Order: sequence, then C-alpha cells, then structure tokens
Amino acid sequence: MKKLRFEMVTPEGPVIECDAEFVALPAHEGEMGVLPGHAPFLVQLAAGGVRATVNGDVVFFAVSGGFGEIRGDRVAIFVETAEMADAIDSERAQQSLEKAKAQAQRRGADSLTLAEAEAAMRRAQVRLKVAGLRRPSGARTQRPGHVP
Repeated sequence: MKKLRFEMVTPEGPVIECDAEFVALPAHEGEMGVLPGHAPFLVQLAAGGVRATVNGDVVFFAVSGGFGEIRGDRVAIFVETAEMADAIDSERAQQSLEKAKAQAQRRGADSLTLAEAEAAMRRAQVRLKVAGLRRPSGARTQRPGHVP
C-alpha cells in the first residue's frame, strides 16, 4: 500500500514525522482528507483536530492555526501549537475554557481582549474535543515516528 510522508512542525521543532495511509486536516473551509497521490495543494489551517492513520492506528492531535503543503506523497503542516490527544489534560483545558469565557464576558473589555479571549476559547474547545477522541484505557496506543 502506498503511503504519505507526514510531517508536523511547530516553532519549537518537529512534532511527528512518519509514514501514514491517510491524513485529515482542519482547513478553514472544512476538514480536508489527504490520500497518497493527492494533487499539490497549499491550505490554510484553522484551530482543530488533525488525525492520521499510521499502520492501521488512528492518532489525533489538537492544533492551532497554521498552513499545510501537499506535494507528491508528502504532507507537511506548520502549526503554532500541536498536542497529541493522549497528552491533553482535560481538566486543565476545561479550566482554560472557563477562564476565557469569563474574560470574554467581562464588562468594558476592549476589542483586543475580546479577540484574545475568543481565540483562547477556540483552542480550549479544540483541546477538549480532541482529548475526547483518545483511546480508552488499555487500548493500544503509540507515538508513531515521534521526534523528541
């Protein structure tokens, strides 16, 4: 079976580099699926979930904005932040969501504060959604091609 070379990079460095059968990206226009042989494409990414099928297992990541490049059988995405579903602390994400909601509802908040609060709410909501996708306890999980 033909595979894609999947790479995800943040400003801190590589998050994952592996061969994948399928990658789904959170494009601004909606979810975009990529299979081997996809046409070359540049895509702007929204905050959302990235999923990749690696050796038959599906791995999930929460990402915030960035862009992706599909060229040949290579998918490279460059994102502000990326967090594997298994590493997300749901309680901390819920606290971040509540804090951002309170900040957005504060009287007299200026437009910059409101924009920051809305962005923080979106990030927290994505993290909570992706955390809910992680495998149940005892299920086989792996960090395919993880780059420290």
